[in-house]
Amino acid sequence: MISLMWFTVALLNLGYGEAKGTGFVCGIVGLLTVICGLIDGVKGDVLGAGLLFAHGLLYICIAYALLYGLENLKSIGNVSLTVAFISTIYSFINFSSGDIYMGLVTGGYAVLTYMVWLNFYGKLSNRVVACSLIVWIPIGLWIPAFLLGLGKALPF
Repeated sequence: MISLMWFTVALLNLGYGEAKGTGFVCGIVGLLTVICGLIDGVKGDVLGAGLLFAHGLLYICIAYALLYGLENLKSIGNVSLTVAFISTIYSFINFSSGDIYMGLVTGGYAVLTYMVWLNFYGKLSNRVVACSLIVWIPIGLWIPAFLLGLGKALPF
């Protein structure tokens, strides 16, 4: 589900697509991510819920920026920086508990959200962020989702 947003945002950053359609996708994905976080929290996975909530709220903020045509994206960049800090903590927790693969995945999320922060502050190009998103879609989203969905163990 999240890959729908990442891919459309990546294409928008490469000059394909338009802001409002992409913003709508971001909003739906953000809302569903927050709902999944709520479900995880109710089921007792409070740690997983926190990561989903943080990213879902970032996606909703990005949706707002795209739908309403914000020109100064520094406030949304600040949200991304906060999510980057959170993802960095999750990466540390995963590595510390021996979950190398999820440590790498959440570390990747941290890197991406630091990149979004830099982009929204005008310090990193749209193209670099877009290419990073495209690379991380299979590594950080599809591979873990399909392996877990098929009942298989994650690598490492």
